[in-house]
Amino acid sequence: MFELSANRQLSVKNDLLSGLTVALALVPEAVAFAFVAGVEPLVGLYAAFMVGLITSVIGGRPGMISGATGALAVVMVSLVAAHGVEYLFATVVLMGILQIAAGIFKLGKFIRMVPHPVMLGFVNGLAIVIFLAQLGQFGQQGAEQGWLSGTALEGSIIDIAWMEGSALYNMLGLVVLTMAIIHFLPKLTKAIPSSLAAIIVVSLIVIFGGIDTRVVGDVASIAGGFPSFSIPSVPFTWETLTIIFPYALVLATIGLIESLLTLSLIDEITQTHGKGNQECVGQGVANTVTGFFGGMGGCAMIGQSMINVNSGGRGRLSGISAALFLLCFILFTSSLIEQIPVAALVGVMFIVVIGTFEWSSFRIIRKVPRADAFVLILVSSVTVVTDLAVAVVVGVIVSALVFAWQHAKHVSVNKSETKEGSSLYEVDGPLFFGSTSNFLEQFDVASDKDDIIVDFARSRVADHSGLEAIDTLAERYLNAGKTLHIRHLSPECRLLLEKAGNLVEVNVIEDPNYHVASDKLD
Repeated sequence: MFELSANRQLSVKNDLLSGLTVALALVPEAVAFAFVAGVEPLVGLYAAFMVGLITSVIGGRPGMISGATGALAVVMVSLVAAHGVEYLFATVVLMGILQIAAGIFKLGKFIRMVPHPVMLGFVNGLAIVIFLAQLGQFGQQGAEQGWLSGTALEGSIIDIAWMEGSALYNMLGLVVLTMAIIHFLPKLTKAIPSSLAAIIVVSLIVIFGGIDTRVVGDVASIAGGFPSFSIPSVPFTWETLTIIFPYALVLATIGLIESLLTLSLIDEITQTHGKGNQECVGQGVANTVTGFFGGMGGCAMIGQSMINVNSGGRGRLSGISAALFLLCFILFTSSLIEQIPVAALVGVMFIVVIGTFEWSSFRIIRKVPRADAFVLILVSSVTVVTDLAVAVVVGVIVSALVFAWQHAKHVSVNKSETKEGSSLYEVDGPLFFGSTSNFLEQFDVASDKDDIIVDFARSRVADHSGLEAIDTLAERYLNAGKTLHIRHLSPECRLLLEKAGNLVEVNVIEDPNYHVASDKLD
């Protein structure tokens, strides 16, 4: 009993301290993404608080942190520029409703369709994006042109007017010090999360040492009041819906993909199992509520989730405390938080990048099939160049095409003759859109007997293309004055034929002594 109580107290302490660490790291991220979306800093901070709190309470993955993200912000900026922030709030509400519907209809299970190379590409791509996002903190404030001005990369995330002289050296030194503390402190003690200790130590050094470096207050003021309820001021018309629905659909898709992939990653790290459909509903409720309270919406944040997990946060309390600490920063302690050096937070994020990137992918890339290596690199690149949703969709499509191409070669047909004098073809391998051409090429209509039997005992008809191939084959034999019979179809294949009705005309031989395994999974 005492051991159980002690473990619970330790868990509460870890969750609270990791929540504080995450809240500190959330501030510059939320402010930066608000700027990307073209809205006020408080809109991003309110989103981080509201989305983070609600998903931590009712979401499907304890320990996962949600808030305003760059993947969503880059989609929002055009909507805000064209129609204003009120349309953004209405879009966030509709985005949440779509996500709730996705959870109710259990669409979260489709995350299982994401292949492992796509997951690796997702993780590596996000690590690169997080790294590149921190480089902006090394730029001169107020500078209009970066070092890539006039080139094809002008205006990109790396087009920065870099700091010079002591400002750059101070920034680099503090970043390195932060990373060193995070790395070496756990070897001495684990009483306090190393990330939190690093932020505190570096902040004290800057404050009492009088070091001239950029602090959170230089980026933006985080002071504000409690978010208030208001219905978005947009016309309730069909025209408004046509404006916000495309954005809401894209944002809902991106948010769920990023959240479910982050959930899978945290599952793997913690060796526990989150609930995808519940997370869809949690994200949806959070965004719906946030839209009514002046927030820009959000989804799971892989960087902050990694900070939380690495700092010992595992339970719902870690996410709840992070959201509440953030609210306290906004309401009561903004003047203190604004004194935290940006370098300390950049150092924390660099450690996250190092821990997030799958360095083993360099080792295995020569050992896996070339197609898998290509998908890994492709998804990583597309994540950096465009966004996560596009990268994952592209990765899944390419993986599916590779799978279809490889399995198209696996269908084979063995020809023999029965005792009754019929031509017998035994099909081996799946019959689907990719293998139909190879399947049809195996039959010799001219030289076959008048009675032909095609045995599907070692095959499955997977789609309508497969049915169409069978119908085409039957028509060829019919035109030649011969009869085609099909036998040993699985229950699912036979059901496909029954559904096709008159579209497919073949003779099915019933065999009561033959029992084929069902394609359905328990």
